[in-house]
Amino acid sequence: MHTYIFNSRDVAAYFKYFSVPSYLEVSYMQYIFNLGNKILAEPLTRDFEHFKNEVFRELYFLWANGFEGERSDISAMTADGQLALICDQECINLESYMKLICLHLIFSGNLPYINLNFTGMMFQLGLKCDIDVYEENVRKIMESLRLVAYDSFGHSFDLGLGVPDELLRISLREDFKSGLVNRNFRESLKNEQQSWLAELKEKSLKVFGSIPARRRSPAGGRSSGSRQNPGPVSGAKYSDTASAAQMPSNIVQPKGAPSKGNRK
Repeated sequence: MHTYIFNSRDVAAYFKYFSVPSYLEVSYMQYIFNLGNKILAEPLTRDFEHFKNEVFRELYFLWANGFEGERSDISAMTADGQLALICDQECINLESYMKLICLHLIFSGNLPYINLNFTGMMFQLGLKCDIDVYEENVRKIMESLRLVAYDSFGHSFDLGLGVPDELLRISLREDFKSGLVNRNFRESLKNEQQSWLAELKEKSLKVFGSIPARRRSPAGGRSSGSRQNPGPVSGAKYSDTASAAQMPSNIVQPKGAPSKGNRK
């Protein structure tokens, strides 16, 4: 069985389907480029800038063709009239989908397997072939992409016996997985981002200095300044506030007794 090697459209479709942030796309490209011709087609492994430009060109094609995320029609990954490379032409959607699954297992080193129900996938992918033809194409695409199937108990499952109507664990073949370097790619990328942010924070503190923390007032209460210098009460007349301000501070007004200014 021929071993499939990925191209720039496969990588671009993975970015779209799994919603890889645009600021991480180049890092993902660099990772798969470093894996070399065991993953990528030989012409794409010679120059990183050329590979990057090819992926960006395919990203535009997918966007223009309506393939923008996991809810998009999987048939939009391919151009009109494009020939299937592994499966029969009537199962080209199965080929496109399984390429995405394989790339996800390659990029996700901490993901041991993905659960799939091949019987249900037949209808979700819009395939209208006979069940015998579909089962044969499932077997071919699994072998070509170097994938293996296990049952829910972790035992190896032979797809040559047929496709069961139950979840199977799909994983990379052990010999293929062992040849991949830097399996913790996402974790190392996260650590690099955190180191960069810490370095940027340190440089900012040297330039601008530390910013003092603001003192927070008690929840639901006013600040101490507002209690010491209260403003005029809403609705009070100017004459009332003015007369109150003119009263000597050493005179204590008895409760209920009129002030001198109000006596007649």
